[in-house]
Amino acid sequence: MRRETNSEREAWTALVEGRKAEPAANKYGVAPKSERGQYASKHEAEVAASLAALERGRKIVDLREQVRFVLVPKNGKLRAVVYVADFAYRDYGTFVTHIVDAKGYKTPVYRLKKRLMQELGYTVEEV
Repeated sequence: MRRETNSEREAWTALVEGRKAEPAANKYGVAPKSERGQYASKHEAEVAASLAALERGRKIVDLREQVRFVLVPKNGKLRAVVYVADFAYRDYGTFVTHIVDAKGYKTPVYRLKKRLMQELGYTVEEV
């Protein structure tokens, strides 16, 4: 038998009482998305602002957000394994590509995907 979580219990109680349910706390202690805009964390939003300023100052070009890289292609019924980088940009003048990830906590899945990116010839920069 599956155990009910606190967030499910709160949602059910709110429904019965006719009120709006309280949002569940993030397991990593990150503020709700409405408080931090479109980014996953305040740190990521700060990195985005810094990179945008560099692009406006013409230090970098071709700044992109949430860039997808296929690590293992789809095979039959198996889904593709994809890494989504927070940012990618090129240096102005040299056009060297940088892949940037704003990291606070490094999960085992992230570490594996970073290693797979290295095997494909990409270097992920953590800020």
